[in-house]
Amino acid sequence: MRSFKSVPKARQGDRIAVISPAFAAPAVAPSVHEQALRRLSESTGLIPVEYPTTRRLGASAEARAADIEAAFADPDIRAVMATIGGDDQITVIAHIDPSVIAANPKPFFGYSDNTNLHNMLWNSGVPSFYGGSTQVHLGAGPRVDDIHLRSLRAALIEGGSIELTQAPESEDFGIPWEDPRALTEFGRREATEPWEWAGPQKTVTARTWGGCIEVIDEIALAGRMPSLSDLEGVILLLESSEELPSALAVKRWLRSLGERGLLQAAVGVLVARPPVSELSAPMPSAEERSALRHEQRDAILGQIAIYNPQAVVCVGVPFGHTRPQWIIPHGGTITLDGANRTVIADYDA
Repeated sequence: MRSFKSVPKARQGDRIAVISPAFAAPAVAPSVHEQALRRLSESTGLIPVEYPTTRRLGASAEARAADIEAAFADPDIRAVMATIGGDDQITVIAHIDPSVIAANPKPFFGYSDNTNLHNMLWNSGVPSFYGGSTQVHLGAGPRVDDIHLRSLRAALIEGGSIELTQAPESEDFGIPWEDPRALTEFGRREATEPWEWAGPQKTVTARTWGGCIEVIDEIALAGRMPSLSDLEGVILLLESSEELPSALAVKRWLRSLGERGLLQAAVGVLVARPPVSELSAPMPSAEERSALRHEQRDAILGQIAIYNPQAVVCVGVPFGHTRPQWIIPHGGTITLDGANRTVIADYDA
């Protein structure tokens, strides 16, 4: 197992970098971005700092990499947060000097396409936090969701351990940003279902690795995966994106991870509640949405049962593309208790 560096917490008045390592969403919806910066400052006491490409659409991979390096290298910056995910962050990674990241460890927040940067941090021995998006979780809607804010403050400032709980309601997407209501209303929310558990009724505590499964596929093809020896004994994090991959596609990805040996290396698997509807298409019925979630769950559980029936598995935790969202440790520690069916996240990394 890889060793990890200690990352100090921020204090009130410290500065936090807000960057766009993939899509520069603030350029499209500046009012949402500016509300996010206000809420970030008010809820944490930290001072947001933008970089040259934070609001620049079409910024080159080299320019975005330069912002990432600058944010990590600046001793006055105590944490780094992505505005949103995107599609091409894989092209940015090759332009980042990993020695700069390793020499200046600090907490990074992001999800989706930011799986690329989380993986680079892992390979540099720097723990991070999977989740967080200024544009989606801080700027949009009438307020910051309670579970998001609680985990954000724990990851940034307070530390400690938190038992992750189910949010009673969830949305797949919010109000379109061009609509003024995006600043004051949530998207369409529906009641959530209990989490699904599988595997032995035992407790496992381990460091985590993973992210968006579509991006993990790209990372593997690019030859940037950690070694199996480094991943031995991890809790694997898996979530799917707003592109709504089919259960068959998810099955094939899990099967490939099994053939690679990664499912066998893991002691546990934590799977996020998947989005099953999209902004640009008619909303499926409640029955159809439930069926799509169950199909993906069954595809994942089926492959884990084949490759590693001894893994403790929990499916449905809101840490991915749905909202509300827990921010959880990546490279830090999580405990899965299969007997008592609890998930404990350690934010002291």
